Amino acid sequence: MGMMMAVSFTRYGRLFYLDPGPHSPKVGDKVLVPTDSGPEVAECVWAPQWVSEDVDGLPECAGPATDEHLARDEANRRRRAEGRLTAKRLIRRHDLPMKVIGVDYLDADNIFKIYFTAPHRVDFRALVRDLARGIRARVELRQVGPRDEARLQGGIGPCGRDLCCATFLKDFEPVSVRMAKEQDLPVNPLRIAGACGRLMCCLKYEHPLYVKAHDSMPALGSRVDTPNGPGQVVGRNVPSDKVTVRLNSGGRCSCPSASVCSPRKQHDARYAPSDNGEPG
Repeated sequence: MGMMMAVSFTRYGRLFYLDPGPHSPKVGDKVLVPTDSGPEVAECVWAPQWVSEDVDGLPECAGPATDEHLARDEANRRRRAEGRLTAKRLIRRHDLPMKVIGVDYLDADNIFKIYFTAPHRVDFRALVRDLARGIRARVELRQVGPRDEARLQGGIGPCGRDLCCATFLKDFEPVSVRMAKEQDLPVNPLRIAGACGRLMCCLKYEHPLYVKAHDSMPALGSRVDTPNGPGQVVGRNVPSDKVTVRLNSGGRCSCPSASVCSPRKQHDARYAPSDNGEPG
């Protein structure tokens, strides 16, 4: 058990978790976060709280942001906005098929890192030279894929919530269509694709929950007894741990899985140990 807090560098942006140390910021307070380029200003999203997980190794909050830190942060924001506008103008002048996605500025080294997408590899050497002259700084251009584009830009997913990749996910993990099938989802690109056009990240991190549910919840089509009488399972809601049953007497009911019983023979056929000692 330990203390943990969460901050975000942009409103509704990705969350970063910190050890509050001796500090006790409130939600909305500006605090300093240690980074490779020195302490940066972020907003407290979760006030320090006790958590049951092992949180050793988190970076420690460097304390509240002073007026000097806030002034530097505002100057860097203006510098990033200037760099973005200059990059877009010069990209149009060079007639390159590039789209600026994000801009980082390291004021200590006077370096701009400009992230972009493009349909193919782009020769941007002339663009870099013009950019360096236009914004009076060293410039690094980095091409990113559609998933990183969604993370950097943010947005709303098909579920109506802020994108997972832009808020709490740390890494992108491979997602397969098989995971969608095992979650009883239609294999329809419009239904299982995220804002980036790739398979939704939640198909991956929710997958273990569905695998476990398939072993404990009655299967679709199975005959069961419910508090409202016998019937047949026609639907399952894994997140709420409920099943929908079409009753023999007519109509449907939605029941918690724990209140639904399958016939003994059916249960044994599904869960009884086989000859090798494992469930059948």
